[in-house]
Amino acid sequence: MTTAKRDTYTPETLLTVAVRIFNDRGYDGTSMEHLSQAAGISKSSIYHHVSGKEELLRRAVSRALDSLFAVLDETGAQRGRAVERVEYVIRRTVEVLMAELPYVTLLLRVRGNTKTERWALERRREFDQRVADLLKAAAAEGDLRGDVDSRLATRLLFGMVNSLVEWYRPHPGGGHDVQLADTVVRLAFDGLRTDGTAGHV
Repeated sequence: MTTAKRDTYTPETLLTVAVRIFNDRGYDGTSMEHLSQAAGISKSSIYHHVSGKEELLRRAVSRALDSLFAVLDETGAQRGRAVERVEYVIRRTVEVLMAELPYVTLLLRVRGNTKTERWALERRREFDQRVADLLKAAAAEGDLRGDVDSRLATRLLFGMVNSLVEWYRPHPGGGHDVQLADTVVRLAFDGLRTDGTAGHV
């Protein structure tokens, strides 16, 4: 029976449970016993899949980070004027957050207490810097206000975007989700654009 249970529990389903518990209890407040109870399998069965809870954390935040960095390689983030590219990146970032909500939530809650958390924080800073560079380029091209510091604008942008994890819940059909991404871009760039109008990405 134990073997059958282990065979039906995949690394992916185990990760889903771990992320839920990490978000509920906090990573530091979660033990392997908590994970074992939540998954309904023995600790030895968990170790069959992973080396420990930090590997689960690494897999979880990697999923969120990989999704975010993939946005920067998409055509919309690579071509066109900088303002169009940064609006595209912000819209897609909101969409990634909505699609990978538990994983992005966990990423935003890491505090740097472990090697994996410090790595995740460094990657987050790298992503933020890439967006700040786009904002700076858009200002240099005359499309965004030059009197707003690009790093400050980036922090404020992501402050708004990241706050979604505290209240956003998926809606059936996804129509509200599209509206939400559009609204975030409109609110942000109405104030940042030199002509006072948000672009259409």
